Amino acid sequence: MPDKRMSVVVTRRLPEVVETRLSELFDVTLSPDDAPMTRDQLIAAVRSADVLVPTITDTIDAGVLAQAGDRLKLIANFGAGVDNIDVATARQRGIHVTNTPGVLTDDTADMTMALILAVTRRIPEGLKVMQSGQWDGWSPTANLGGRVGGRRLGILGMGRIGQAVARRAAAFGMEVHYNNRRRLRPEVEEELGVRYWESLDQMVARVDILSINCPHTPSTFHLINARRLGLMKPSAVIVNTSRGEVIDENALTRMLRSGAIAGAGLDVFEHGNEINPRLRELPNVVLLPHMGSATIEGRIEMGEKVIINIKTFADGHRPPDLVVPAML
Repeated sequence: MPDKRMSVVVTRRLPEVVETRLSELFDVTLSPDDAPMTRDQLIAAVRSADVLVPTITDTIDAGVLAQAGDRLKLIANFGAGVDNIDVATARQRGIHVTNTPGVLTDDTADMTMALILAVTRRIPEGLKVMQSGQWDGWSPTANLGGRVGGRRLGILGMGRIGQAVARRAAAFGMEVHYNNRRRLRPEVEEELGVRYWESLDQMVARVDILSINCPHTPSTFHLINARRLGLMKPSAVIVNTSRGEVIDENALTRMLRSGAIAGAGLDVFEHGNEINPRLRELPNVVLLPHMGSATIEGRIEMGEKVIINIKTFADGHRPPDLVVPAML
């Protein structure tokens, strides 16, 4: 199939440089605005395209895939996660799925540290005072936060992002602990200066800050549940830049409201943009609109990976970021 005849449908607005390059290489249909496609629009797209470029806001489930004809051969996801795609059904129908791993590691790790600092140093509360014009001047007891140096950071999920967080935390003088499905090699542990905990329960009970950096899978759904939250110190802080479903959000809200946990910094939420209203009211919580990967550089690199995956597939070769069962 000639490259320039390959029909590509993009579901959301992408950086202009990415859209321009897609238009040069393929017969591309770009999104006219930055709004998620409706289910009917997604069905129309999978019926008409050789390649679909969705984002995490597009649910490509078995029902949508059942409407695809024989034409759709590749779903080139604009994002590292593929929770929004029924990969098993796609594979059964002979549709390849690719993603964009690796490019957002540093951006997400930076945001993790930003949230840690924002919560522990009470930065949003300070901003609110200044923006409301209520600051009366410096006081020795006003807006007291906590020092991050010397604190124990527990990282749940020690993949690329978890390791990047560990390196940054070490630079801040933090003592880094981790729990992961598989233990790192001894030389990697030594290089990072981290301590492994086989028991997640034991780790969460000992750390001052818990950072969620694992993917959402059936085994990690509500991995941080009410029982495990109850093991944490009352002075502890929890930060999540991975997937909202890993934490039982209702249980977290209750414990934050009662003071059983000191604070939280959340960039992702269990129900997407439907956030528990009680969570919004809390002064000890920093909420961000899924900004962990939101850098110009990161978005362009994601687009470049999408293009490489499509181009490689169009040339008759295996795309470099093909999602295979071992990755799920």
